[in-house]
Amino acid sequence: MIWAAILVGCAGCFAFKWAGLSVPASVLANRTAQRIAALLPIALLAALIATQTFGAGQHLVLDARVAGVAVAAVAAWRRWPFLVIVVLAAGTAAVLRLLVPGS
Repeated sequence: MIWAAILVGCAGCFAFKWAGLSVPASVLANRTAQRIAALLPIALLAALIATQTFGAGQHLVLDARVAGVAVAAVAAWRRWPFLVIVVLAAGTAAVLRLLVPGS
């Protein structure tokens, strides 16, 4: 059963790769397609951050993660180094989880 799932997954990956290579160059040269392709990773990353920050299963949750992301956003806006941003966000979430029970 597991081998069947692996083979189906491989076939699906191959089909997506083949479909991408089959797109004509004129479509890829389109200015709108280039702008969408440039913005798509940003939108996907923002969606991932939102679901990991505010979601817990099927519920909306506001806990220490929200404060950590807020601190990280301010630090990124101030253009602080990435390592500082990560340490500040993790530290904020850790301190809030320590001080506020249930968060």
